[in-house]
Amino acid sequence: MQKQEPAVARWLFFCAAFVFFIAVVGAITRLTESGLSIVQWQPVMGAIPPLNRADWMHEFTLYKTSPQYKDINQGMSLGAFKHIFFWEWFHRLIDRLLGLIYAIPLIWFWRRGKISQDMKKPLLGILVLGGLQGLLGWYMVKSGLVHRPAVSHYRLAAHFMLAILIYCCFIRAGCLFGAAREAGSEKLVRLRNLARLAVGAVAVTMTWGAFTAGLRAGLLYDDSFPYMGEHLWPGEMFFRTPWWINFFDNPAAVQFTHRVLAVTTASILLLLAVKGRALLPPPRLKRLLTGLALMAFVQVGLGVSVLLTHVNIIVAVSHQAGAMTIMALLMLLLHNIPREKGPDTHASS
Repeated sequence: MQKQEPAVARWLFFCAAFVFFIAVVGAITRLTESGLSIVQWQPVMGAIPPLNRADWMHEFTLYKTSPQYKDINQGMSLGAFKHIFFWEWFHRLIDRLLGLIYAIPLIWFWRRGKISQDMKKPLLGILVLGGLQGLLGWYMVKSGLVHRPAVSHYRLAAHFMLAILIYCCFIRAGCLFGAAREAGSEKLVRLRNLARLAVGAVAVTMTWGAFTAGLRAGLLYDDSFPYMGEHLWPGEMFFRTPWWINFFDNPAAVQFTHRVLAVTTASILLLLAVKGRALLPPPRLKRLLTGLALMAFVQVGLGVSVLLTHVNIIVAVSHQAGAMTIMALLMLLLHNIPREKGPDTHASS
C-alpha cells in the first residue's frame, strides 16, 4: 500500500488543477470558433508561434484552404485570424506543458523512491493516456478540415471525456499519496454505491453536454425553460430515423436529453448529500457533501443561464467548470468512504 507522500500528492493535485485549466481554455477555444485555425499538427515545432509577418502569412494562407474559411470566414482580416489562432495555439501549448509538468517530476519522485511498486504502473498509465489525448485532439480537429467547418461532436465528446478521465486519475492518485481518511468515515459505507452512481450520472451528462456543444444545440430553444416551444420536449424530437439516432445526432433531441440527464443527476447528487449528512459524517466528508449539494444547484442554474443568455461565453465556460468541480468533489468523496465497514487502517486517529 502506498504510504503518505505529501509532496507527491501536491504535485498530482496540481496536475489535476492544470487539466482543469486546459479544459477551460479548450472551452474558450471551442466557443470562439478557434479550434480549426491551425490546420497542421506539429507536436514539437508547433509550440513555436509565428514570429514575423512572413510566418503569419504562411499560417493564414494554410487556413484559407480550410472549410471554415471558405464557408464562414471568407474575407477575414489577418488581425481577426491572429485572435482565433492564439486560442488554438495556446490550448495546444498548455497541453504540451502538462506533459512536462507530469513527466519530469514523475522521473524525479521515481528515482528518489517516493513511489511504491503498486503505484508505478498506474502513474505510467496516466502518461500513456496523455499521449493518446494529444492524438485524439488532432483526430478531432482533422474532422473539421475535410468537408464541413465543424468537428465531429462524437470526437469532441471523446476528447473531452478522455480529459475528464485523466483529471479523475490525477485526483485519485493524489488522494492515495495524501492524507489518511478521518475516523468515523466508515459511517458512509452504505452510500458508496450511490456515490458511484453519481459519478456515472455526471459522466453521462457531461458526454451529452459535449454533444450539445458540438452540435451547437444550445442555440436552440433558448428563450424559455423548462419548455421547448409549447411543450417540455421539442416538436422535432424524432425527426430522424431510426428513432434512437435522434438522441445522438438530432440537435433538439440532444439538448432535451442533456436537460433530462442534468435534472436527474442533480437529484442524485442532492439525495447523496442529504443521506450522507443524515449519517453525521466527520468534518471533511460533511464539507464534501455540502459542496456537492451547493454545486448541484449552481450547475443547474448555470445550465439554464447558458440557454437564456444565448450561450454567453463566460456562462458557458463556467458551466463546464462547474461540471468538473462536481466530478472532483465526487472523486474526493469516494476516496474518503471506506470500501467496507470495520477497522479502517487508513483512518486518522
